[in-house]
Amino acid sequence: MDNCIFCKIVARQIPASVVYEDDELLAFKDINPAAPVHLLVIPKQHVATLSDCTGEHATVLGKMLALAPKLAEEHGVAVKDDGNGGRSGGFKTLINSGPDGGQEVYHLHLHMYGGKRPWRGLGT
Repeated sequence: MDNCIFCKIVARQIPASVVYEDDELLAFKDINPAAPVHLLVIPKQHVATLSDCTGEHATVLGKMLALAPKLAEEHGVAVKDDGNGGRSGGFKTLINSGPDGGQEVYHLHLHMYGGKRPWRGLGT
């Protein structure tokens, strides 16, 4: 897509703070973070929105979700078990879909938020 900012990031036409890359996915830091850790995970192949996904996208969607805990660990926001049944830390994932879903960039992307709360504008 000629005017897609995320496609331009994949093509390295626009710089980004990349934290992960493989053949199908790219993850980078959000330029306007709403939490201490705010990463975006995108498929390299352009898909405008989650509503455009079909069964053929199941594998890449699964990879996007499976990457979130790995990135959370690497960025110090993973869920930790204290050995006594208690837990600390944690992160949130979000995919906005369409205008009423809050989507601003029409290239499928997963937000991964973490760090000490409160976070800006994310609710609970």
